Amino acid sequence: MSDMFSSRSRLDTAFKILVIMAIVIYALVLVRDIVLPIVFAAIFAVVLTPIAKRVEKKTGRIFSIVIVLIGALGFMSLLTWFVIAQLSSLVASLPNLESRYAEFINSITSSLSQQFGISIEEQGKLLKDGLASLSSVATDIVSSTGYLAYFFVQVPIYIFLFLLYREKLRQFFESMSPDSEMQWKTEVEGVIRGYISGLSIVVFIAGVLNSIGLLLLGIEHAIFFGFLSGALTVIPYVGITIGAALPAMLALITKDSAWYAVGVVGVHAFVQFLEGNFITPKVTGSRISINAMAAILALLIGGKIWGIPGMILAVPTIGIAKILLSYSTSLKPLASLMDDSDVAESVSENSIETSKDEVPPSSNS
Repeated sequence: MSDMFSSRSRLDTAFKILVIMAIVIYALVLVRDIVLPIVFAAIFAVVLTPIAKRVEKKTGRIFSIVIVLIGALGFMSLLTWFVIAQLSSLVASLPNLESRYAEFINSITSSLSQQFGISIEEQGKLLKDGLASLSSVATDIVSSTGYLAYFFVQVPIYIFLFLLYREKLRQFFESMSPDSEMQWKTEVEGVIRGYISGLSIVVFIAGVLNSIGLLLLGIEHAIFFGFLSGALTVIPYVGITIGAALPAMLALITKDSAWYAVGVVGVHAFVQFLEGNFITPKVTGSRISINAMAAILALLIGGKIWGIPGMILAVPTIGIAKILLSYSTSLKPLASLMDDSDVAESVSENSIETSKDEVPPSSNS
């Protein structure tokens, strides 16, 4: 009888958790425009807090925050200048690219007509449908420009407020859990700072490697597309596909052989292999030890709730959730389910045992 009651209580707890999760997800979808700037501002505020504290010792809190924000905005301005300069060079070559694109489309059209029997009219209809879908996507992008302006105005304001009232926020969290030692706060801050700093280094290294590969292939605007692909690595599993598709399409248009496009895909695949197996583990370490299943689920859920921003926030969010769950006795198994340290340890142990088995025993002569 006691086992039956305990199982019913567990089912009741699980049902309540699912209902709460559904309500939270629905609320996040509704308040997306309000919450997104706050979440990004909170992450950047955590990263900038140590710098603000150092400057604060010499200038005071308000001036230190202003100085830090001006420095961060100056760095973002340099990145924006680089992107605009590269885009200007790309736009300047558009007339030449347009003529090459027309030649490329004509060759594809004749090949499809001769080899697969698809008439010119059918190809035109398919092309018109594709252009219609692209125009709808472009309309969505243009309509979201106003929100982007709102986003980039609101984020610095929220960062300033988070840094200004950080002591009040700390006292608030301490009052919410007076019996705890707030160890999770230190771990969460470490995860956020390690993720942002490590991701910045990974993006730079991936951008350099992609640019070198594209330059060796002779792809036009190699530096722009190389660093664009590196920046898109912030979107796990999806960004690298988009980053490789753009220069591959350019190679198909501007080069005489399709092997250049294959080479572009090969360069990105090689850089992705290095990034996933060597660069990211060495740079970020085990600060966010999330297994692939949890990361993919977080990516899909984040994209469904908040689109591309949700995909960018998916990995650090799931890392923070794992830390918070690990401090709950009843929810700790969920944190263990997301962790990949056991998998990494088992893989390393298996590789060590295999290497031991392959080494022949030494013979004493």
